Amino acid sequence: MDVPFWVWALTVGLIVGMLLFDLIGHVRTPHAPTLRESAIWSGVYVGIAVVFGLLIFWFYGAQFGGEYFAGYITEKSLSIDNLFVFVLIMASFGVPRELQQKVLLYGITFALVLRTVFILVGAAAIENFSWVFYLFGAILIYTAWVQARSGGHDGHEDYKENVLLRAAKKAFPTTDEYHSDKLSVRLDGKRFITPLAIALIAIGSADILFAVDSIPAIFGLTQETYLVFAANAFSLLGLRQLFFLIDGLLDRLVYLSYGLAVILGFIGAKLVIHALHTNELPFVNGGEHITVIPEIPTWLSLAVILVTLVGTTVASLAKNRRDKDERAELAAAGRPVDDVQRTDAPPAPESGMPAEATEATEVTEVTDRTADVLDPR
Repeated sequence: MDVPFWVWALTVGLIVGMLLFDLIGHVRTPHAPTLRESAIWSGVYVGIAVVFGLLIFWFYGAQFGGEYFAGYITEKSLSIDNLFVFVLIMASFGVPRELQQKVLLYGITFALVLRTVFILVGAAAIENFSWVFYLFGAILIYTAWVQARSGGHDGHEDYKENVLLRAAKKAFPTTDEYHSDKLSVRLDGKRFITPLAIALIAIGSADILFAVDSIPAIFGLTQETYLVFAANAFSLLGLRQLFFLIDGLLDRLVYLSYGLAVILGFIGAKLVIHALHTNELPFVNGGEHITVIPEIPTWLSLAVILVTLVGTTVASLAKNRRDKDERAELAAAGRPVDDVQRTDAPPAPESGMPAEATEATEVTEVTDRTADVLDPR
């Protein structure tokens, strides 16, 4: 795929322009976005990503177009899983809803810069060392196993501070309250950082983890650096709006972790098969290529990703409906409903705790792979 410099420049300029538009047009004045605003702008960003993919189809053919859409859909689904962690962080630090947009946008910008570095390093590694595909495949297969073992999200996980956060709090004195959208303030002649800055550090450290499985996943679908970068960028750009659009629905996607486990495991196997086809390791088949297992075509990858996501979404919604019907039956019979798992509403407040406090601290369970990094102890 031959991409001229001016196309790269135009694409990067478009992405930077969209980030600046977000900052100036929506985030500079702190406010809590409405559902309608979030829905409209989510649609706009998805529409831009789709138009970009159609342009790839038009100018570069179906093969590269399919690779872009497979990568974009995979990155988007992983981003939705990342939102569980963002909900956890926002609730744990009590970030006011009107400030959450700024935290998300800064976090997305950091993630985009970080992933760009990872992409360039990954592309250079793949270009020079074919065994990197074995490494990427192993990372994804392990991540898939952890995702499947984690089982889903039940809304009762507490955020655990990692080493980076503890170090930041020791290095810089922190205020107990927010000061509008300021990251630091001077009080009595002394400089303090605010809880908003701490929340940004938490999201930034989580972004490092997300990049570890995100980048190998998309390299398993396409080795074109331009497509890897574009799919990552467009999947991240609409994440802020998506957060507010599905904030209250995230805990209903109870089987998302299983779906992502299937997708990551599939891509991991695809990478290992590709590694066998390009094998140069002397201790594997004497350094000769292994082509017994055919490589997985792009159309099959796209089909597996779509079918898995649709299947897990339908299964999650069916479970929510089933649980709701069970609770209704138990309530009609005058029996307690505590034994039925609630997936469409937060749990009742504990004794002595007001409902508002419970809602403020309600968080979504983060998968084991995230908890391991956020609390390396």
